[in-house]
Amino acid sequence: MQGASEAERPTRVAIVLSGGGARGAYEAGVLSYLFEHIYPQLRPEFEFDIVSGTSVGAIHAGYIAASADQTHRARARDLVEIWSSMALDDVLQLSARDLFGVPLRALGIEALVRGRREGAAPELVGGLVDISPLERLVEERIPWSGLRGNIAAGRPRAVCVSCTDIDTGLVTVFIDGEPMDTSAWDGDRYAQAIRAEITSRHVRASAAIPFLFPAVRIGDRYYLDGGLRVNTPLSPALRLGADKVLVIGLKCAPSAEKVAPHAERAITQPAFLLGKMLNVLILDQIEHELRRVDTINTLLEAASDALGSGCISMINDAIRGKRGLEYRKVDTVVVRPSRDLGAIAADAYRRRSRESRSRGVMARMLARLSLHGVPDEEADLFSYLYFDASYTRPLVDLGRADARDQEEEILRLLS
Repeated sequence: MQGASEAERPTRVAIVLSGGGARGAYEAGVLSYLFEHIYPQLRPEFEFDIVSGTSVGAIHAGYIAASADQTHRARARDLVEIWSSMALDDVLQLSARDLFGVPLRALGIEALVRGRREGAAPELVGGLVDISPLERLVEERIPWSGLRGNIAAGRPRAVCVSCTDIDTGLVTVFIDGEPMDTSAWDGDRYAQAIRAEITSRHVRASAAIPFLFPAVRIGDRYYLDGGLRVNTPLSPALRLGADKVLVIGLKCAPSAEKVAPHAERAITQPAFLLGKMLNVLILDQIEHELRRVDTINTLLEAASDALGSGCISMINDAIRGKRGLEYRKVDTVVVRPSRDLGAIAADAYRRRSRESRSRGVMARMLARLSLHGVPDEEADLFSYLYFDASYTRPLVDLGRADARDQEEEILRLLS
């Protein structure tokens, strides 16, 4: 975090993009509203200084950086079109060989190994489904040709993509952009920062949900979803000195009402438990980071009020050498779903089932595996995998509506 020695530098504004598979359609809705309605109200040259994403948020981080030279309307239109035209059987394909191989791969008897070149390690290893169509979507629909020029122009100044190194378990933050101080990662036994030119491979690695999607090789190491550890995509933005942060979450705010216990039958279902586990691993970590930021802000304000503003410099002098970071106040705005996305997934699938019998094999199989024994009002596991317009369109619309409801708050932050 920035200290007194950096007090004269310009304010750094960051956007943090969470992970969550198909739930990312909500994130796309929020981003499209930003491009179309928020950006035109800001200074003409506005772009986020730091873009930090993990999992599907890494895909959107790549999109933000690669499309920064396009018009606001085009950025919004293209992003909405990507998510609103999805068909599950076009995004996640399952051949007869894959279908029979799923149980074997799940038991570790057969490995999914693709992209092996002569004398080289395979590019992809493991996973239960073949995601070649999703890979092509990332390659073809993100305007990668504009990325290098935009970063060179400082729009954005830095892109961070978080992955998990399978061998070491370390959170690995790949950073692309102008030189920034990465000493905040020095001495961290659980995370590392690596400077790299971000490509589609980094994005695909970050979006590789464990067990379901194959691991991706970068260099001589294999990486998976970056949202598995407590180091959420908020942390890299803070370590790079962000003073203002817009966070897009993919889980609705916890209810103050006491949640009724689920039936014993639901608790014993693998789909129900796996969905809850993914929520904890991928979605809930951002809440912990936000509470930590709020706590530090409160402590700094209380100390300054009681002892004077000079006490903050004294505190930072004492901790700088120990943790490599200095405390500072960080302003945040969080846009999160106003409705439960798991419930929307269940409703979308059942509504489509009533309206059409033309569902493909992947939709039927995923529904059988991820909805069996799950309460009607929930579909947490399915909500990560249902890459279909019947689900993604409502999420895009919800994201735009929620961003519109917080427009004034977002403008105050970014202005």
